[in-house]
Amino acid sequence: MSQYSGMITFYEGKCFTGRKLENCGSGLVLLAAHMTLTSCDVFRVNSIRVDSGAWICFDHPDFKGQQYILEHGEYPEFQRWNSHNDHMGSCKPIRMHGEHYRIELFDGCNFAGQCVEICDDTPFLQSRGFSKNCINSVKVFGDGAWVMYEEPNFRGRMYVVERGDYSSHNEWQAQNPNIQSIRRVVNYF
Repeated sequence: MSQYSGMITFYEGKCFTGRKLENCGSGLVLLAAHMTLTSCDVFRVNSIRVDSGAWICFDHPDFKGQQYILEHGEYPEFQRWNSHNDHMGSCKPIRMHGEHYRIELFDGCNFAGQCVEICDDTPFLQSRGFSKNCINSVKVFGDGAWVMYEEPNFRGRMYVVERGDYSSHNEWQAQNPNIQSIRRVVNYF
């Protein structure tokens, strides 16, 4: 299995019941082609099983809207992946290149202002010397992907960033630059 592939199964019912959609490759999943239409091209997904890989799912089609990180494990109901409803629109595997993690966080856009380098999970960024709650740009180095959270202790709205440069919080689809905790995506194959 390549580093970009994995296995994820979506179920219409809670506790892995009802119709299901399996994806066991590196391809993107657009749920519109496979699940029952509810409204606005969004589909009902009440449980998910991740057998391998790490995935980012969105509550709207075309990889837009609220993001949810799904790692190896079982999610018998939508609340387990921090969703407020059973709507899912799209999903894709998170690119994992290895096990070396490094990220630089900037309080200004375009990599300006205070910079803090992080190499491990940080439940409260201010404890690492970051003076503000605002992260306006990010550079992801190394092999792994990261999940940034709006609240301390890995809570609240989440955003996934993979290797690359993000010159503004809009590039990781955030509505505001408020980030207070960050953790590595751990990929289990």
